Amino acid sequence: MNQAGKIEETLDADVAICGAGPVGMALAALLARRGVPGARIVLIDGKALGQAIADPRSIALAWGSRLLLEDLGAWPLPATAIHQIHVSRRGHLGRSLMDRAEHDLEALGYVARYGDVVDFLARACERAGVRVLRPLRVSGIDERADGVDLRLDDGRTLHAKIAVQAEGGVFGDQAEKTSTRDYGQTAVIARVSASRPLAHRAFERFTDEGPLALLPQDGADGHQYALVWCVQPERAQRLLDLGEDDFLHELGEAFGERLGRFTKVSPRVAFPLGLNTDPRATARTVAIGNAAQTLHPVAGQGLNLGLRDAAVLAKLLARELTPAAVSQFAAERQQDRGMVIRATDAMARVFADRGPQQALFGLALAALDTVKPARMLLAELMMFGRRG
Repeated sequence: MNQAGKIEETLDADVAICGAGPVGMALAALLARRGVPGARIVLIDGKALGQAIADPRSIALAWGSRLLLEDLGAWPLPATAIHQIHVSRRGHLGRSLMDRAEHDLEALGYVARYGDVVDFLARACERAGVRVLRPLRVSGIDERADGVDLRLDDGRTLHAKIAVQAEGGVFGDQAEKTSTRDYGQTAVIARVSASRPLAHRAFERFTDEGPLALLPQDGADGHQYALVWCVQPERAQRLLDLGEDDFLHELGEAFGERLGRFTKVSPRVAFPLGLNTDPRATARTVAIGNAAQTLHPVAGQGLNLGLRDAAVLAKLLARELTPAAVSQFAAERQQDRGMVIRATDAMARVFADRGPQQALFGLALAALDTVKPARMLLAELMMFGRRG
């Protein structure tokens, strides 16, 4: 023990994963499933597990993500299935409807509580014997030719062959990466109830300020929706300050009457939106999920893209814990990452600048709804990402 009372000890691992959110834990469990001994995998996180499990946020899981969780024994978990996704443009006739029946699937995706996903993945990691250090933070990283030394804030050092950064956080709390863009939008998050809910149908409603998403999420109070309402920062603050009745009225004005009247809203929170990406890796360190690419929430692709990162990285590291595997990961993920980043960035910028191109969006939706192959391709991309 040193003079500050901290433990002086060196730990050893094959893979050190900084961040025990869904993406970090999925990577750990996948590595173990592919043959890396659980005792040689270390997860590090600054939050206690109980704190993470208590997180009430809602997250969207694509069908491909459900398959990954199923493979890990982390499914079924409490979640509401999405059978249809209705996409429309406020004030325009164009719309598109994606339906599970066109794909012969049980669901297009699911809406779950963040804490439930963490809970089930934590159990998968425990079954695999993954070592978990929490609450604990990494205070510094030193990379050498034969590995990486992670300095922990309790005085210990963890030596690993490969270090993975999986702790991304939200845009407003991040340092700038190589590619960054502030959209001038803020997401207002809540759960709402409506007088005429449509079971298992999700809505993506594009307005002059940004997308408004309503995702079905059944709970103790019956049919509810997870709301993600993207607006300009000044309006976001006003929406947070409104009383419940006034907020529900403004939501009804923005969304329309497809669900009848909005009747109830949970406490609201908000966070700024931006793009912040850096796909680069060093010889023995690599970032995945939000740590590599923080996206606008339009189309709900952030977590699903991160889980695909975890699946590919686990496959490659299970073969060899070398710089070659890290390099190959960057190459294999380039197309999927690039396509999703460009698509979400383009949609976010259309609504952030309020330019004349918005007028074409309704026509594009109408065309999408009449051209089945295009609609099928969009749904495939949302469910599975860029494959091949």
